[in-house]
Amino acid sequence: MNYALDFTGKTVVITGASGGLGGAMAAAFRDCGARVVCVDLHVPEEPLPGCDYRQVDVSDCAAVGELVTDIIATTGGIDCLINNAGISRDAPVWRMSEQDWDAVLNVNLKGAWNFIHHTARHFREKKSGCIVNTASINGLRGKFGLSNYSASKAGLIGLTRTVARELGPSNIRVNAVAPGFILTPLTGKIAEKFIAAARAETALGRLGTPQDVAAAVLFLSSDLARHITGAVLTVDGGQVA
Repeated sequence: MNYALDFTGKTVVITGASGGLGGAMAAAFRDCGARVVCVDLHVPEEPLPGCDYRQVDVSDCAAVGELVTDIIATTGGIDCLINNAGISRDAPVWRMSEQDWDAVLNVNLKGAWNFIHHTARHFREKKSGCIVNTASINGLRGKFGLSNYSASKAGLIGLTRTVARELGPSNIRVNAVAPGFILTPLTGKIAEKFIAAARAETALGRLGTPQDVAAAVLFLSSDLARHITGAVLTVDGGQVA
């Protein structure tokens, strides 16, 4: 049993890799020796050194298929898929537009399905691979104003558990992380009273960082988690404890 987090020689594809969580995941895998393919709608102004950036709309199934085919051809194969792309369009259900409902479901849930759909055959042929999906504690408990976001993340948890059953016989593991309130540049724009309320919910009395989530994703992608599949690992400091 190798207890080191060593991804040397592995190719890891991360969607939503230009954001706070995705950037931390990309840096973590890179620092552990992986070849990291960062997928996003836009390339950041300051790309992470040592990573390969690809642009795609994750909700476009055909475009995702073309991208996956190209990544496999240019890298020799994919070892880990991290479905991290996600957006939010918050409003109470009676004010939420159909467009905002569709946009969130299309990126957060369909986007993950698109990548799983197009990588599954490759993983099955290899008889190896791992998938980690970024869900949320709000897919476990619900949250006012987040009917679209919570539904997408609850759906992602159901997708995780089902695909774990489908791909398990081919030695492919599928898990999810469910972050709580994480301190990112985006959440830093939220009013302090809401940040304080989230902190008060936690058992540890502090909020998480992108690196905390990245560490959980590293673990679930590693051989240390070789007998874990269909699991949802909360990374929330005890917000739902």
